[in-house]
Amino acid sequence: MLSLAAPAHAELRISDLAVYLNDHEVTVHVVLLGAVPDGLHESITSGIPAHVRFTVELWQYIRLWPDQLLTTRTIERSLAYNVVTKEFKVASLKGESRPVYASRELRDAARVLSEVRSVKMSPATALDPAAVIYVRVHAEAALNGENTFVARMAGTAEQTTRQSDYRTLERVR
Repeated sequence: MLSLAAPAHAELRISDLAVYLNDHEVTVHVVLLGAVPDGLHESITSGIPAHVRFTVELWQYIRLWPDQLLTTRTIERSLAYNVVTKEFKVASLKGESRPVYASRELRDAARVLSEVRSVKMSPATALDPAAVIYVRVHAEAALNGENTFVARMAGTAEQTTRQSDYRTLERVR
């Protein structure tokens, strides 16, 4: 008889997804909840890194036709625990250049790991002002960066997707 351990469900959710037109560019802000669930604390503190990957896509809605993908940005970060210094470190692996963040508190490191600010998607001049656009975010969180079907069944990986509201660039007068 095969016995499976109860998975440590992360309840991964994208809570804040905001699309802005800042400095003549389409900018996205994303906050991921549940990136480091309680069931994975022991694995992380024993030295296994956790990875979070955000795939942010800018889409154009086309009526009676499949929507068109305009651009994609991938941001990947890792959370590692140093047993000697007893610090959690969040490092950017792909898609952004930011300094390594170190903290002794897991809560602070998890906040930095799961919050993405100011992802510049496209200049506003490259988009049709009358076009209807939206942003779709796909987020993955996994121990050691391994997001497979088996890892999701074991509870060491989760993924989720969220789509923003439809927006236009045309200003109302």
